[in-house]
Amino acid sequence: MDSLNEDLNDKLNGNLSEVGKQAGGCMRRFSKSIKVVVIAFLVLLLLIPMAMIENMITERGRTQTEAIDEVSQKWSLAQTITGPYINLQCPIAQDDNGKKRTIMENVTLFPDELSVDGQLQTEILQRGIYKVNVYQSELLIKGSFSSEELRKSNVDMEALEYGRAAICLNLTDMRGLSEQISITLNDSVYVFEPGMDGRGIQSMGVHAIVDLSALKGNKKLPYEMKIRLKGSQSIYFTPLGKTTQVKLKANWGTPSFDGNYLPEKREITEKDFSAQWQVLNLNRNYSQVIVNYREATIRDLQDSNFGVNLKIPVEQYQQSLRSAKYAILIILLTFTVIFFTEIMEKTRIHALQYLLVGLALCLFYSLLLSMSEHIGFSPAYGVASLLTIALVGGYMLGIIKKKKPAFIMTGLLAILYIYIFILIQLETFALLAGSLGLFVILALVMYFSKKIDWFNE
Repeated sequence: MDSLNEDLNDKLNGNLSEVGKQAGGCMRRFSKSIKVVVIAFLVLLLLIPMAMIENMITERGRTQTEAIDEVSQKWSLAQTITGPYINLQCPIAQDDNGKKRTIMENVTLFPDELSVDGQLQTEILQRGIYKVNVYQSELLIKGSFSSEELRKSNVDMEALEYGRAAICLNLTDMRGLSEQISITLNDSVYVFEPGMDGRGIQSMGVHAIVDLSALKGNKKLPYEMKIRLKGSQSIYFTPLGKTTQVKLKANWGTPSFDGNYLPEKREITEKDFSAQWQVLNLNRNYSQVIVNYREATIRDLQDSNFGVNLKIPVEQYQQSLRSAKYAILIILLTFTVIFFTEIMEKTRIHALQYLLVGLALCLFYSLLLSMSEHIGFSPAYGVASLLTIALVGGYMLGIIKKKKPAFIMTGLLAILYIYIFILIQLETFALLAGSLGLFVILALVMYFSKKIDWFNE
C-alpha cells in the first residue's frame, strides 16, 4: 500500500514538474513580447506627468499675459488713433401720429488728406520676471477738409448746423494723453474737451465744438495738431483720409507690422526702425461721408486699421509647448533603444528602471520651462538637454556596466534632442523635415528589430 502511494506521488510530481517546465518554457518564449507590453504600458503611464507639464506651460503663459495686461492697464493700453473728423448735425422733421417732431441726424465728414508723422520712444517695464514694452509718442497730424464729398453725397448743405459742428478724435485709452491737445483749423485754434458728447463714431475720445461756416464754400480747410500719447505694445491708425500717409520712427529693433495694410517703405536695424504707409480711400470699404453710421460701418472702420506691434519677442512658452508635443516620441524611442540594448547585450533591465528613465525625460521639459523664463529658449534647451543626457547616460552605464552601449545610448539621445530642436526652429519645412525624420527612425527600428529572435530566450 505504501509503495502504491509512493508511485502515485512520483507520477504526480513528475506531471507537475513537466507542466511547470512547459509553463516556464512558454513564459521564456514570449518574455520579449511581455516586456514590450510592459514598456507600452509605461509609455502610456508617462503621459500623465507630461499632461501636467503641458498644463503648467499653458498656465505660465497665461500668467505672463496677465502680468503684461496689468502693467498696460496702469501705464496705458495699446492705442488706436481715429481722426480727426468732423461731425455735423442736420435737423430732420418727422410725422409722429400727426405730430411734427424734429430729430437730429449725424453727418460725419472725413478729411481729404490725413498725414501723421510720429516718433516713438520705447522703454521696458518689468513685472516680476515678465517684461512689458511701453512707449511715449509725439505725433504731428495734419491735412485738410473740404465740402466736396458732402455735395457728392446729396446732403442738404443748407440744413446742416455749421455753427455747432464738432471736430472729433477717438483714442483707445485716454490715460495715454500727456498734455492738453488743441487743433488749428482754418487759422483758428480750438481746445479739445473730454468725451464725445454723442458726436463721435466711438465713445472714447475728445471733441471740440467749432464754427465751420467756411464749409459752405469750396475752400479747403487745413488743420494741424500735435499729440503726446503714451501706450503699450502697439499703435494703430485708421485711414480716414482720401489719402492717408503715416510715417513712424521708433528706437525698437523688432517691429511687427500688423493690420490691414503693410508699409510701402521700411528700414529696420538692430536698434530702431522707420516705416511709411500710404492708403487711398479706394483701398477701404467706406466713403468719406457717413450719414447715421451703423455697426457695419464701424466694423469696416475697425477692419481698416493698420500699424506696428512692438511686443517683446518672447516665444519660450509657445516653443516649450511645441517641444512637449514630441515627448511621446522621445520616450518611445529611448525605451526602444534601451530594449534593444537589453536584448543584444543579454542583460536585464527592470521595469522600474525604465520608469525612472522616462521620468528623467519628462523632467527635461520642466527644466526647459523654468530656465527659458530667465535665459531664453535656446540656451535653456541646450542646458536642459545636456543635464538630461548626462543623467540618463550615467544611469544606463551604471545599469549595463558596459561603456560602449551606454555611450551609444547617450549619442542617440543627443541626436534626438538636436533633431527636435531643429524641428521647432523650422517653419516652412517643419512638416517635411518631421515626416522624413520619422521615416528614417522607423526604418532603423525595423532594421534592428529583424535581428532579434522574438521567440527564444
